[in-house]
Amino acid sequence: MSEKRKVTVDGEEFEVDIERDGETWKVRVGGREFSIQVDSGMPSEITKRSTGRGRRRNRSGTISSSIPGKVVSLHAAVGDQVEEGEVLLILEAMKMQNEIQAPIPGTVSEVNCESGDSVEANVPLVIIEPIDESV
Repeated sequence: MSEKRKVTVDGEEFEVDIERDGETWKVRVGGREFSIQVDSGMPSEITKRSTGRGRRRNRSGTISSSIPGKVVSLHAAVGDQVEEGEVLLILEAMKMQNEIQAPIPGTVSEVNCESGDSVEANVPLVIIEPIDESV
């Protein structure tokens, strides 16, 4: 099962589909597929996250598009309780429709777009207030 991730290559951020295939990773971006092999002797954040091991790092609840696009559909409203991985909106960019998922569990505190909106890169579209896990 593939996952959507944001990666930075040479300072440029991309949203990619990534899926483990044995010792390699299949990565799809912009309609192209790449195979990546991670040295098994080195600790890797991607390996830890995909297997569920490792510490949970602080993640932002701010969702933005790394490239300009169009909001095809919106599935979140202010006050909604969302789970990590829940699809909040569908964004069309570079002729591809991408499911944008909640990066953290929490409550939607802001929605700055509507279905049909054209959005610029790096503009916050949805903001999620995290669940207080210290309770």
